[in-house]
Amino acid sequence: MLKLGLIQMRCSIDPRENVDKAEAMIRIAAAAGANIICLQEIFNTIYFCQTEDHAYFRFAEEMPGPTTKRLGKVAENLGVVIVAPIFERRAAGLYHNSAAVIDADGSFLGSYRKMHIPDDPLFYEKFYFTPGDLGFRSWKTRFATIGVLICWDQWYPEGARLTALRGAEILFYPTAIGWHPSEKQAYGRRQHSSWETIQRSHAIANGCYVAVPNRTGHEAPAGGDGIEFWGQSFVADPTGEIIAKASVDQEETLVVEVDLAQLELQRTHWPFLRDRRIDAYAEISRRYID
Repeated sequence: MLKLGLIQMRCSIDPRENVDKAEAMIRIAAAAGANIICLQEIFNTIYFCQTEDHAYFRFAEEMPGPTTKRLGKVAENLGVVIVAPIFERRAAGLYHNSAAVIDADGSFLGSYRKMHIPDDPLFYEKFYFTPGDLGFRSWKTRFATIGVLICWDQWYPEGARLTALRGAEILFYPTAIGWHPSEKQAYGRRQHSSWETIQRSHAIANGCYVAVPNRTGHEAPAGGDGIEFWGQSFVADPTGEIIAKASVDQEETLVVEVDLAQLELQRTHWPFLRDRRIDAYAEISRRYID
């Protein structure tokens, strides 16, 4: 048995303010018994991808860098694992949407670089982020073997499967997703349902836990309607059942107990990994089968 901590925050444009808040919420989660704590996508600033503006490249930092080193000290002090998603500066003109994995002794285990990069109204991520080139990874932390994917990766079963095949018992999806306010009445319920359903399906198909910290609050750095982030961070167990969920519009530290023994039970009773036809899947590497 262990406990997961999901941090659901509102963010300002000031990175120091956000990191201070995140540290305070991490400490609250640790005090409640959380062993592995995950922050939301690009947790240390606003979701600036609503517009294409070179000024926002100033928020990028190296990894390891100032933020991950600070959180490494927090992790060591509290004896917790921290997943910290930030805007990574790899080199001049080369940036990634990334997440650092910090073990409970404060050591930097490695990072994941977001593989699937969207380009939609108010989600202009291709302007800022180079697609990840580290592949799908897992890390054996003090408490569990975990995998990390980021937001838009949520819609791709291939990423979840490959991460689980590398031994991940828990898939973390740090996220920044919400409604266009003008579309909320017509499409909002269905959009949110689709988002939950696809991630619950990853838990079922792979017999693992799925944990999703999403940001909350309204942000409009480019003016206009902006984005109303829908919060509702959640944890799904290996059967796909949502066992805990945060609110829509409040900042929360969601601490959820999970039992890794459920993986053995689920995977032996529903042996999807056993019955995979790996000899028949070669064409999955094609863009489209004409």
